Amino acid sequence: MENKLKLEIVTPYGLAFSEEVDEVVASGSEGEFGVLPDHIPFFTTLKVGMLIYKKGAETGYFFVNWGYAEIGPDKILVLADSAEKAEDIDVERAIEAKKRAEERLKKAEKFDQARSIASLERAISRSQVAAKTQVK
Repeated sequence: MENKLKLEIVTPYGLAFSEEVDEVVASGSEGEFGVLPDHIPFFTTLKVGMLIYKKGAETGYFFVNWGYAEIGPDKILVLADSAEKAEDIDVERAIEAKKRAEERLKKAEKFDQARSIASLERAISRSQVAAKTQVK
């Protein structure tokens, strides 16, 4: 795997992705980070957001819902609560989830505000990730 990274994304439902890639960019809890082959090893938490990988001329996008990433010189292991490829995201469902979360936030005294904010963040991130496949 010279000059390649093995990217594996695992959720409670099983292996979501496993391929050799050239580069990975993800949303860590301390900010966005990028990884190239021969990167120094580290471990980080992931927040709700986008994971981008490059493989030759191809760019792939994933929505990642919280998790952890273990980075090594030739491998990235992502353990996520959930992960969806951009092309698999149901955009209409994400838009409806965003509307519901915004309505719950307006009635914050009746609902758990933190839960509503997390729902809103997931819905917005899913929509942003899904839009990446429609831009081309």
